[in-house]
Amino acid sequence: MNEDLTAEQGEVTALLCQEDELQDGQMREVEVEGQKVLLVRTEGRYGAVGSRCTHYNAPLVKGALVGNRVRCPFHGACFNVMTGDIEEFPGLDCLPSYKVKVEDGNVYISFNRKTLKVSRRVKEMSSREPEVNHSTLLIGGGPAALLCAETLRQNSYKGRIVMVTKDALPPFDKPKLSKALNSESSQILLRSEDFFKQYGIEVWTQKEVVSVEPVDKVVRLSDGTVQPYDQLLISTGCRARSLGCPGQHLKGVMLLQTHQDAQDIHNSCQGQRAVIIGASFIGMEVASYLSNKAASVAMVGTTQYPFERSLGPEIGKMAMHMLEENNVKFYMKDRVLEIRGEDGKVKEVVLESGAVLQADVVVAGIGVVPNSDFLMGSQVQTDSRKAVVVDEFMKTNVPDIYGAGDVTSFPLPIRGGQRVQIGHWQMAHSHGRAAALNMLNKPTKMDSVPFFWTVLLGKSIRYAGYGEGYTEIIFKGKVEEGKFLAFYIKEQVVVAAASLMFDPAVSLIAELMSSGQQITKTQAQSEDLSWLKL
Repeated sequence: MNEDLTAEQGEVTALLCQEDELQDGQMREVEVEGQKVLLVRTEGRYGAVGSRCTHYNAPLVKGALVGNRVRCPFHGACFNVMTGDIEEFPGLDCLPSYKVKVEDGNVYISFNRKTLKVSRRVKEMSSREPEVNHSTLLIGGGPAALLCAETLRQNSYKGRIVMVTKDALPPFDKPKLSKALNSESSQILLRSEDFFKQYGIEVWTQKEVVSVEPVDKVVRLSDGTVQPYDQLLISTGCRARSLGCPGQHLKGVMLLQTHQDAQDIHNSCQGQRAVIIGASFIGMEVASYLSNKAASVAMVGTTQYPFERSLGPEIGKMAMHMLEENNVKFYMKDRVLEIRGEDGKVKEVVLESGAVLQADVVVAGIGVVPNSDFLMGSQVQTDSRKAVVVDEFMKTNVPDIYGAGDVTSFPLPIRGGQRVQIGHWQMAHSHGRAAALNMLNKPTKMDSVPFFWTVLLGKSIRYAGYGEGYTEIIFKGKVEEGKFLAFYIKEQVVVAAASLMFDPAVSLIAELMSSGQQITKTQAQSEDLSWLKL
């Protein structure tokens, strides 16, 4: 990089490369005065944006570039490479963007030295204007509510925004709870108190809505107060399912729902005997975390292998062996009959097989239940599993009431509008954004491709799509060696993909799905994966 000239107002123009050094569809990380910038050439144009994903700082140069956007290789966030705007989640902030010009076969970037070191950009937002007599009430304090609030402000909404959450904390990074149980609350907050004040977003913590009365357009809170609304978002998420067995209320039997729960599990398990009930994502992540902290870790699951229903037996077997090599003992194809205690505290877990597991702490991760009980009598439609039913615009059957996030059942575009309930962090972001735009009479369909990840012993399995009902899995690489790409097939089409140490394959597949491309079984079977641009 050669500095070319300095403008009067601190703007600097620097030479990045020769025009023929970067082909169409290519990205390169370039250094500008000690800062890394992502230079992109796509569809005949050049763009330059920040090089690190604003979610967890992943290097975007290792991601998937399709058209005018790059998808993060780690967790699937997408950014427009011309503007830097975030277009898919997780994450909240945009990338900084820089002016690029091509002159005499050279590619130049213009930047301001004062802002070059800024790695993220908050979209321009309005604040509340007291004279605007309109209020939006958001029930729940997760990413759906937060994205709804921010999207409203980004689109010049100046009415009152109130977010009501049972949590003791304002919106926080919940996926971290099961991956790093000892996280300090200050490390996981998604936005600061000052941020909410600046943009006029009221956050009421430790408050619970107990009923919704659409005719009067009010909600009732557990403290007896009544709060009116003009538009309402139901984004209350799900709660951990209780065990439902004798002994479930003994001291030492725990569920992971809040930041305090995570702290309590971390503190209670140090040097103690831990039993984890439920061999899916939460249970496996907790077992992974405790494997080098508890005296022993036992995992109880109903299937032959962990993750078997969602990821398949091969990946489940690999994950099981990973943890077995790290102090975790598995009791699979088994169930808990009862938990026995002594002096009110858990002592042992009795299984159907007859096994008796000594336990000081029991952590249950056996699924979730939608938080929708407060809607009884409201006429808001819920399904047989108590999920709030919404359409593609995130609207419920009641005017001016919207739903978003884990609590909802919604039509999924990549499955032809099949109604699904998906508890992905990324999906809740997308729901919140779509709900806000539709509240503002900007008709916007929720069209995201599901994307999630799980972390075991520092290794991350990534997943995109919706694989329910798959009939076959086609593997590239070797699962047993911990490096693979899995295609989930249903009716001769790839409906989902999972990978470990195979980036950015899953991100690219998510982008292909997002653009409406159908990936066939024949493509997945082919030894030639050039269509994946790996």
